[in-house]
Amino acid sequence: MESAGDQSATTTGALQLGVFPSASTGDGGIFQYSLSLLDGLVPLIAAGAIAHPLLFHPRQSDLPLEELRQAGFRTVEFPFRSRRDRVLDPLRRLAGDGPARRAWRRLRLREAAAPPPGEASIRRRPELARALRELGIDLMIYPFPNGLAFEIGVPYVMTIHDMQHRLQPRFPEVSADGEWEWREYVFRNGAREATLLLVDSETSRDDVVDAYGENGVTVEAIEVLPVMPAPYLEAGATATDRQRVREGYRLPPRYFFYPAQFWPHKNHLAIIEAVALLRDTGEDVDVVLAGTWSGSVREETHGNMVERAQELGIAGRIHVLGYVPNKDLPALLAESVALVMPTFFGPTNIPPLEAWLLDVPVITSDLRGIREHMGDAAVLVDPTNPGALADGMRRIWTDAELRASLVERARVRRTIYTTEAHRERVARIVESARRRLQQA
Repeated sequence: MESAGDQSATTTGALQLGVFPSASTGDGGIFQYSLSLLDGLVPLIAAGAIAHPLLFHPRQSDLPLEELRQAGFRTVEFPFRSRRDRVLDPLRRLAGDGPARRAWRRLRLREAAAPPPGEASIRRRPELARALRELGIDLMIYPFPNGLAFEIGVPYVMTIHDMQHRLQPRFPEVSADGEWEWREYVFRNGAREATLLLVDSETSRDDVVDAYGENGVTVEAIEVLPVMPAPYLEAGATATDRQRVREGYRLPPRYFFYPAQFWPHKNHLAIIEAVALLRDTGEDVDVVLAGTWSGSVREETHGNMVERAQELGIAGRIHVLGYVPNKDLPALLAESVALVMPTFFGPTNIPPLEAWLLDVPVITSDLRGIREHMGDAAVLVDPTNPGALADGMRRIWTDAELRASLVERARVRRTIYTTEAHRERVARIVESARRRLQQA
């Protein structure tokens, strides 16, 4: 294990950051968000605006640690875990999202004394605060909601990616088996005690203030850092890659593509109903789905989708690939007619940005937040209405001029999401946090 002492900070007076990113590709968009934030810090290290940040990670990590060290980070295996945590965390990984998950949540919430989610319930960790301060940490950055942020108490920046447990608690993935209580414990306390909060859109900022404004959370304490497409998509998809995935996955000649795990909010069933409606009007379309379905909720969602496709007689039009490695995703997306994503969650989602980067048209949900995110560069439909989804899919499937127009609009809109613009936003966020620290 490399310790913080292996590379001492050389920039006198520079802000000393600690960063605790997601370290697992299984975290999906949160892992990608973490990588983008780390990339945003690299120019600040090179310019001496911040000291070489301490990057905390678990022993098993999907982070490109050697690459990050070369960029100026000091990597430290995260040692600050209690004996109870060392027992509970493996249980969490084994629990999935069924009854065992509920038992794990109860144990974890009992340890955190979570309900009620107020200040008095916080399990303080002064020993961890001392350890971080001994490392010289001025400010911690957590690119995802993390109870350690306020339990440790060292000044911190924390990202809240969405408020769906408040906005749409009907979905079990954000409410069942203790999930709602856990989120509320982390979000409410994390928002109230943060030096600075990050969100990925103006819509999310409004949602956080609406939820926690009564606890002293203000608009001025929240900065917007948008999500970014995965860097491996920047190189595009070569002709060789496209041919390889076509042959390897036995893809149909034309298809819609949807990369998403089988959570209920991803709304795969609407796609099944839409494909059947299209068939009934004489338009046969194929849909390729990439994503996993482990855990009871996702297994049930996947099973319901398969059963419904069989009932409607369109099972042959639905091609389920399961897990797909990152190296195949650009070609799978680039070969598609369009991305179809009738999700109920937002306000921002990474797949449409990735489609824009590859000049692939997008059809997604006409919902608050998503609507502002997409602008005029996508076909927007009501996700509760399979008929509307079918109509949008038909338009894209049959209208080459519409597809070309969407691609042109996306080329304009995607300029918001360049690496340079993202790094500038990260620099402004670090400076804003520095000012707030000085004013505290």
